[in-house]
Amino acid sequence: MNIKIKRFDKELPIPEYKSEGAVALDLYSRTDISIQPGEVVLIPLNIAVEIPKGYFILLVNRSSTYKLGITCVNGLGIGDYDYCGDNDEYKFPALNYTNQEVTIEKGTRCCQMLILPIERADITEVDKLANSDRGGFGSTGNR
Repeated sequence: MNIKIKRFDKELPIPEYKSEGAVALDLYSRTDISIQPGEVVLIPLNIAVEIPKGYFILLVNRSSTYKLGITCVNGLGIGDYDYCGDNDEYKFPALNYTNQEVTIEKGTRCCQMLILPIERADITEVDKLANSDRGGFGSTGNR
């Protein structure tokens, strides 16, 4: 698959897979940004992306993002294949979950991007499902 990436700041590296086994591309903060405790800030990620129809982008924390004192406020982000305009820069909605100001420096790898296929579902409304109830969330226990 070939994707097109536009960088807004050419001083920063183009996203890349950091190892042979990596499944996601690391993304970089385009600016220095300070985030107050409990605040959510959109970190500009320096890229606009054009991916093939039938795919979508999933933005997620890196495994080490927590060490920065931030996390993706909505857990993860979805980028539709048609979010691909020349100025459609991806941003990371970062929540500072600490009790101190957090500063993210320009060039910090703060999240990662996966490119995944879309499987659209056909919806059929029914009045009853054929399976028996399991008893609600957590019904299989903790161990």
